[in-house]
Amino acid sequence: MSEFFFEYGLFFAKALTVLVTILIALAGIIAISARGRRDNSDGEVEITSMNDVYDDMKDAVEAAVLDKDQYKQQLKLQKKQEKQEAKQRKKESKKAPPSNDQDNVEKKRVYVLDFDGDVHASDVEPMREEISAILTFATPTDEVVLRLESAGGLVHTYGLAASQLERIKAKGIPLTIIVDQVAASGGYLMACLADKLLAAPFALVGSIGVIAQLPNFHRVLKKHDVDFEMFTAGEYKRTVTMFGENTEKGKEKFVEELEDTHALFKEFVSQYRPLMNIEVVATGEVWFGKRALELKLVDQLATSDDYIMAACENADVYKVRYEVKKSLQERLSELSIKTADGVFSKIWERVSNSRFLSR
Repeated sequence: MSEFFFEYGLFFAKALTVLVTILIALAGIIAISARGRRDNSDGEVEITSMNDVYDDMKDAVEAAVLDKDQYKQQLKLQKKQEKQEAKQRKKESKKAPPSNDQDNVEKKRVYVLDFDGDVHASDVEPMREEISAILTFATPTDEVVLRLESAGGLVHTYGLAASQLERIKAKGIPLTIIVDQVAASGGYLMACLADKLLAAPFALVGSIGVIAQLPNFHRVLKKHDVDFEMFTAGEYKRTVTMFGENTEKGKEKFVEELEDTHALFKEFVSQYRPLMNIEVVATGEVWFGKRALELKLVDQLATSDDYIMAACENADVYKVRYEVKKSLQERLSELSIKTADGVFSKIWERVSNSRFLSR
């Protein structure tokens, strides 16, 4: 009997292996065909009410903590309060003078964005769409809150990210930026634009400096009699290289370019945070939130959770996120990969059971 199960297990394993191979090949073909077809126009902006999110949390806690009678009583009180607030708003709207501007009777709106920065500031693409969506409706009485996390990266990509935030300021809409963990180098280039900059007590802030580094394999190539030829037009088209011999003149020019980038960085930060002593903080160092507050790198110590929960008490708070729709090919590819993973697990389980039964 055990031999039957063993043979059955081997047959089942072979059959599923063929199926998995076909699925993986199909997933690869689909993935390759879908590559390069993604376009930001295929996405959409998703709006989530943070007020509703926190209300749902509160309801879940109340339902678990209170007994049935207390919970029913709490729901009645809540409904009664909501009716009173609705009546009050209706009265205020009737008393308000006729005007096309309804800001006097509407609650403030707060729009929350997230930026999780990598070296290439990849989140700038969805962020630009989110900002565009907000600017179609927001007014100077509203507020934009950016939860920013970034250790920095390429100058030009973070420069573009900062330019996107400048669009908000150009419309006169208050911009609040909150750093829970880190806003360094290019991250701080973005953060300094805030009308109000907050950081958690132990968040890392600063790194107002510029760095560039690269290995040089010239001596290794020379040792093995390998010539590296590079042809340029323009004296400083290439200042330093990984494979050629770097000259002192080239190195000096490269450092000069770094210094100029640093100078632009300092000018930009000084423009938006004039009360800060730029010469003291523009050393490339980073500081924890408490020290950053003393140096006026930030305005206040708080976490994003504290700030957003407090905002929900007096304003309508919305999380704005741009999501790129997945094509049919991408969805099928993911499904194939998941199916393959599941099949592999079943194969291992069957084979393991067969081996056990054959002993």
